[in-house]
Amino acid sequence: MNILDISDPRERHLGRAIQLQAQQHGDKPYLLFADDVYTFAEVNQRVNELAAGLAGLGLKSGERLAFFMSSAPEVIFLVLAANKLGAVWVPVNTDYKGDWLIDTINDSRPAILVSDAAHAERLQSVRDSLSVATLVMHGGHEAIPGALSLQSLYVPGAGEPDMSALHAGDTCSVLWTSGTTGKAKGVMQSHNVWFNASLAANEEIQFGIAEDDIIFTVLPMYNSAAWVTSIFRALFAGVPLAIEPSFSVKTFWQRVDHYQATQCFTLGAMHMFLWDAPPREDDASHSLRKLMAIPMPPAVAQPFCQRFNLELVPQGLGQSEAMRLIAPVSGRTQPPGSCGSVVSGIEARLVGDDGQDVPVGEAGELWVRPLQPHFIFNGYFDNPEATAAAYEGEWYKTGDLLKCTEDGFYFFADRKKDAVRYKGRNISTFEVELAARRHPAIADCAAFGIPSEELASEQEIMLDVILKPGQTLQALELAQFINDNAPYFFVPRYIQFVDSLPYTPTNKVQKFRLRQRGVTATTWDARAAGFRAER
Repeated sequence: MNILDISDPRERHLGRAIQLQAQQHGDKPYLLFADDVYTFAEVNQRVNELAAGLAGLGLKSGERLAFFMSSAPEVIFLVLAANKLGAVWVPVNTDYKGDWLIDTINDSRPAILVSDAAHAERLQSVRDSLSVATLVMHGGHEAIPGALSLQSLYVPGAGEPDMSALHAGDTCSVLWTSGTTGKAKGVMQSHNVWFNASLAANEEIQFGIAEDDIIFTVLPMYNSAAWVTSIFRALFAGVPLAIEPSFSVKTFWQRVDHYQATQCFTLGAMHMFLWDAPPREDDASHSLRKLMAIPMPPAVAQPFCQRFNLELVPQGLGQSEAMRLIAPVSGRTQPPGSCGSVVSGIEARLVGDDGQDVPVGEAGELWVRPLQPHFIFNGYFDNPEATAAAYEGEWYKTGDLLKCTEDGFYFFADRKKDAVRYKGRNISTFEVELAARRHPAIADCAAFGIPSEELASEQEIMLDVILKPGQTLQALELAQFINDNAPYFFVPRYIQFVDSLPYTPTNKVQKFRLRQRGVTATTWDARAAGFRAER
């Protein structure tokens, strides 16, 4: 096996990881993309050449490099190059447009922004509103005045940057997560967080890793799951990673076999799209051996395994702030519906509203306390108030409600935060409301989640709307307006026009009352109306 020995915490640095793999297993393939193959040595050299170019642009330790790009090897080159310089990488969700795109980039305060030809038009539409001075394009730089070509930054033959001053606890990335009761927050992760999460996926849980494994990813690289379950797992284990730019039901199994991939992670509705596809005689004939699919309906799990002839890896629970909190553990049979046991490296409590631990079997908010430095996030970027509010003393409050059995198995119960869990992502109701309120006919609105008919752990977005006096608006018009001006996943499944909302004395909407009421006979249903949000 080519697994890195990083028992020395001084080696727990992402830039050092690719350097070590290049030194020890340089001729082994690391990245597979279409028909291109990059060995560990080739990747490390590309990273060094790009780091030299970025340094030439003035990128310094502690500064941020944002990228707004489709999944490709160049994204990985950028990430590792930035980290070798001590800089911080910031992925930007490629579904963003308009104000969401502007705010995410500007709030990150990047020294450099990198994008690609696929997103050039959208980026150009907001260019005048962006504060970043240096824009680099991977293809299509001619379309944006003043943009530099990524290819022109590579410095042939460049050597290793000096990484002696870098530390495992340094912030190496900022990932923007949806604000649950307010504006989105930038989660600052250290190198050590990525190492802990990715190595544990290889060592502790049933994913495991073998010398002949090839990991296949279809996840967008703005999502932390792509890095934990695929990119860094492959880097640390010394096995190949096959990259597809996006998920496609039609070509998924074809691409698996093209790479002879053996492991994959799917998120949201991806695996259900595979399940819902018409059965084929060759459904079980492919190279994939293990799949982690989150969330997977319990009733579908066993038939899915039988139909596609693979092993489903049990689900766990984590978040951007802590990556892995609850996970399946090898050697323990996980009860149906459980997300596993507390991972090593943290203490956990389930706490009630009174601040006391709840009895076994009752739901409480999961609080965790790291047992080692830099096990969870370094705080929220430029937001010390939000960082302080996330803690009670040494305990980080996750906002997730769970139950626990006598033998230490945890079960997800609900979300304490004001967010909607939709197809594997947390969606801020605050931001859905902002998108809707931009319509000139709307006086006020409230977005909330109601249980999905398909999966207990998922929700659908419902939006209650009050119109301004004398204004008229159809639900279909509003859905299209939101789709045109915000990410597609902000479009509500249900829209209800109301005369008033239930407010508290401090003018906050009592959303629990709206959830209790739920869908009515006069509620507009996007699915029933045949409306489908476009990406």
